[in-house]
Amino acid sequence: MPNRRFAAGEVVMGRWPGSVLYYEVQITSYNDLTHFYTVQYKDGTELELRESDIRSVSSFKPRKSNSSSSSPSRRSGSRSRSRSPGRSAKGKRRSSSQSRESRDEKKKTVRETNLTLLKLNENNTSRYNGEPDSTERNDTSYKILQQKVESELEIGHVLDQYTLHPRRQKKKEEIFLEQRVFETAKTTEKVSTQTKELEFGGRIGAFCMIFFLPATVFYLLLKCKQEDPSVMNFPPLPAFDSLWETRVFGVFLLWFFLQALFSLLPVGKIVEGMPLLNGRRLQYRINGFYAFVLTAAAVGNSLYFEIELHYLYDHFLQFAVSAAIFSVLLSIYLYARSLKAPKEELSPGGNSGNLVYDFFIGRELNPRIGNFDLKYFCELRPGLIGWVFINLAMLLAEMKVQDRNEPSLSMILVNSFQLLYVVDALWNEEAILTTMDITHDGFGFMLAFGDLVWIPFVYSLQAFYLVNHPSEISWPIASAIIILNIFGYYIFRGANSQKNAFRRNPNDPKLARKYLLANLMFKFLLLSIQYLSIMYSLHAHFKRYFISYFLYADLKCIPTAAGKSLLVTGWWGLVRHPNYLGDIIMALAWSLPCGFNHILPYFYMIYFTCLLIHREARDEHQCKKKYGLAWERYCQRVPYRIFPYIY
Repeated sequence: MPNRRFAAGEVVMGRWPGSVLYYEVQITSYNDLTHFYTVQYKDGTELELRESDIRSVSSFKPRKSNSSSSSPSRRSGSRSRSRSPGRSAKGKRRSSSQSRESRDEKKKTVRETNLTLLKLNENNTSRYNGEPDSTERNDTSYKILQQKVESELEIGHVLDQYTLHPRRQKKKEEIFLEQRVFETAKTTEKVSTQTKELEFGGRIGAFCMIFFLPATVFYLLLKCKQEDPSVMNFPPLPAFDSLWETRVFGVFLLWFFLQALFSLLPVGKIVEGMPLLNGRRLQYRINGFYAFVLTAAAVGNSLYFEIELHYLYDHFLQFAVSAAIFSVLLSIYLYARSLKAPKEELSPGGNSGNLVYDFFIGRELNPRIGNFDLKYFCELRPGLIGWVFINLAMLLAEMKVQDRNEPSLSMILVNSFQLLYVVDALWNEEAILTTMDITHDGFGFMLAFGDLVWIPFVYSLQAFYLVNHPSEISWPIASAIIILNIFGYYIFRGANSQKNAFRRNPNDPKLARKYLLANLMFKFLLLSIQYLSIMYSLHAHFKRYFISYFLYADLKCIPTAAGKSLLVTGWWGLVRHPNYLGDIIMALAWSLPCGFNHILPYFYMIYFTCLLIHREARDEHQCKKKYGLAWERYCQRVPYRIFPYIY
């Protein structure tokens, strides 16, 4: 085992991945297995570097020339040695080949750095918005970047004894041949290391969650069956016969493998996911909407042949038990196969070395059987599509149990709202590839149980509740609930669409003009406020905190050291997680049709709010660690996390 050269806390010079630039960094830790150093740059960015990419600070001290005629001043950055007036061109030709090679190498480095600045200026600084508007100009941002690199070179951090001068654009094609330094600072040099920061309460919390989650599901389902589903009325424990039936387990397996078959059909486009730790991109077939259409056709065909979905309602608890058992078996298989998985394929959050915690979080990031991605499949297919058809079964069960000729208005609203949500997720299936579940979390009990049990059996709680506890609402109230759901969906879809479009192509001019209609509406509203003689302070407050996010056609973003930009335009300039805000508003709209007699149908909204707040905290931690000072600047620009002026 090689000896360790640098100690934790030592200040050294670290090479920026993909370039020849060295910056002052501090070593935070060392991994004995991978022999990688975790270092932190001055802007807060943390990366893992090999020992060959790290040098001591003393090795970067400027070299002194042996020539007595050398110029003592290096501040000007001149590379040429001072020569006597009597030296001729003939003397210049007598310089050694080694010196020429050294100068050529330095010229190449300067050219690469200048071209990098030009490229960054073209792609990033034109939309820089980390400071007040008066500083958001291309020339100012370029000078800031240039001065930063010049200062690094001046103190000998990279290559001593030369200056950066703006390169003339004689050959524009060279810009596209050079690689941008900041964009090469990806995680291609990272190797999965042992997890140090444990979430969800650590080992004890994970152990408790493994038993608490199934108990919560069964408790909620038993409560919905009671005539009085109040909180204090604890349901009696059911008999074993009401919990298990082999036929029900067989029907569940049939449903699971039918969805797997639909996902393998050669229909739909193939897209690449986000880069993995080793730089590789996995391919995914986007055909979730086609699977939903085929499933709807199969269910419609079964109804035509008088196969009643009421069977699902009568054995609902048994289906939940079957799904829970299957999720546990799947989790055991996932953990067992992860023990043989390569280290670079493990998730960054589920490799703690503790069996219980890793079993709960999931060790392997993207477990696959051939090209069949288990996590990606379970994320959207069996549970999410099953949620819709469980709601349909509850609608038919309500008509039979309540002896109705048509479903109630409350049941129609719940089915319609949640159908829209599922169809939207399947239609925009590609967007899930950028979520934390896919890019960060491993596939273990947490996601397996959540996808196969929690989503279909807890998210359908409102429809299950209405079967035995009908709630009659009037059309004016229903109209208000519909407007609320549309408003939440508008925020949710608008925020996600803006984020995904920006990630695909930040330079697309159509993205900046996408909110032109909204801009005109807000301008008209602003003029109305002026003509109504409302106080100037109110007008200024409104303009600052609301209009400013939508009035400007140009995209505004904050560049980061990781090569990406943080969007601060549109919904993402209002709060940091506007998609979560839309999700919570829709959750409220789904619960309101059930009335206010009991809190049980509002469990989903309460749970979902807590879930999104917790997920937002995880996002904040990861983004702060990844983007450093740029994320702090973004938080100053957008102070509210989910709820404007509240949280």
